[in-house]
Amino acid sequence: MARKNLLDGLQDLTDEQAPSAAYPMRGAGKSLVRSLDELARQADKFLEGETVLELDPALVDDSFVKDRLVHDNDDFRALVETIRTRGQDTPILVRPHAHEQGRYQVVFGHRRLRAARELGRSVRAVVKPIDDKTHVIAQGQENSARANLTFIERAAFAKRLQDLGYDRQVMSEALVTNAAGLSKMLSVTERIAPEIIDRIGDAPSVGRERWVEFSLLAGKAANEDNLKSLVDADGFSEMSSDDRFLFLYSGLKKSESPVKKHKKQAPVTKWEAKDQAVVADITQSGKVYSISLKAKHGAKFGSFLTRNLEAIYQQFLESEEDEG
Repeated sequence: MARKNLLDGLQDLTDEQAPSAAYPMRGAGKSLVRSLDELARQADKFLEGETVLELDPALVDDSFVKDRLVHDNDDFRALVETIRTRGQDTPILVRPHAHEQGRYQVVFGHRRLRAARELGRSVRAVVKPIDDKTHVIAQGQENSARANLTFIERAAFAKRLQDLGYDRQVMSEALVTNAAGLSKMLSVTERIAPEIIDRIGDAPSVGRERWVEFSLLAGKAANEDNLKSLVDADGFSEMSSDDRFLFLYSGLKKSESPVKKHKKQAPVTKWEAKDQAVVADITQSGKVYSISLKAKHGAKFGSFLTRNLEAIYQQFLESEEDEG
């Protein structure tokens, strides 16, 4: 099945991703920086006054916390070409490997490291001994300042930090978000299986609220089989990440739409005056009894009945007593 057939007729449900708003924090949260510019300066402080070394990329391992769902896109290709033609302007930050002498672990600058590996050249790096907590905070803040991670990448990063046992204060500092924002990230990753998130990818045009909506659908046990069949559909893997999200979201949303029940029409009984000046269409459904009058005297006869309803009703009650 071709990609265009999978998406045929689907409404464009992606929404624009906006940067996270800055917010004030108190107490232990005062260290949280409040703007992207400040975040960039915070990351630069790790590099200031330090010796920049030329390292063999083969000696540098990835961070122990994955922060991206996609590794090769247009932005990365542009970065590779920039480094190829102009060189690496900004060094990456690494720390000495905890268990292997002579090796390092990248703290931030993962894309620059991958570009150096691809180009077969050394990577410019600052080596700084830092602990795990400082590592994840520096990695998260540098990503927020420069790497433009999507909502679901940030949410997946939060889930990995939670699985590693970090408390919410550290997670909030690393992700530059408040308690409410962090809770939404974690709720999304709790409802959507990690393998589904990996299959969808970074979905750069899909914002937080759309992911929350999708997670509510994906988290229902009744949708489990439907979601699996959608992910396994022909052509799914060939779609863009945004289109994969849209395809799954629309498929689950459609299955949630209630089927409209059509009321069975009550049979119509007709009555016609001998002079054909009044015609009545009579229907009865349960406790509802309707008379529709038409023809020459239909309106006049209807007015007559309305004026005499009280008397007619009294006659009805008397007839009920006689029959009782």
